Amino acid sequence: MTVARRWIRLIVHHPSAVLFIAQVLGVLLYPLLETAPHGPLVLNVFGLGVLILAVRMVRRTPGLTGVAVALAAPAVVLAGLQVFLGMAWLLPWSAGLEAAFYFHAAVSLIAYMMSDDRTTVDELFAAAATFTLLAWGYTHLFVLTQALQPQAFMPAGSDAPPRSWSELNHLAFALLSSTGMGPVVAESPFARALASLAMLTGVMYLATVVARLIGFTLPPRRP
Repeated sequence: MTVARRWIRLIVHHPSAVLFIAQVLGVLLYPLLETAPHGPLVLNVFGLGVLILAVRMVRRTPGLTGVAVALAAPAVVLAGLQVFLGMAWLLPWSAGLEAAFYFHAAVSLIAYMMSDDRTTVDELFAAAATFTLLAWGYTHLFVLTQALQPQAFMPAGSDAPPRSWSELNHLAFALLSSTGMGPVVAESPFARALASLAMLTGVMYLATVVARLIGFTLPPRRP
């Protein structure tokens, strides 16, 4: 019972931590399930859960909840149509909506963290959750780009299958953290432009938002 109370307390007082943990679990689950027989269905259900958590977080922030719901709801419907009715041609639309939703959620969390001049435990978790939201947003942008340009992330003349979600997610994390591209490289001009924006976003996020939060944790200087 004590463990259950601790989890309830974590969910109530630190929803950013729950969102961050869910996203980290998603990063670990996608490589394991995306090639399984019922993997896409399980991953879409899991993604729905992450969307619900993110909407709940947006409700606690200065962000517009109506915008978040308007983006999340059709994205979930389109993902369901792809899974149950095999409408793969809807992928660009669902990926675009999910990318817009995750970016909106990330901006809302940044507004939440910057709304005062002190740093709470939940805001520290929000900083980590925002970074993963940005990574998921760019991942879906890469999925959208690949759906429209199949060779966007493949060497010229390659007949290999398209990059998986986990491969593009790894690329997003590598670019945002400025640690390189890894085995996946942006090949088309538009894909390279998105990669450049991802690197700029990661650098600016660390230099402004995270640095400001750390500054709030330092004791004030004495005159």
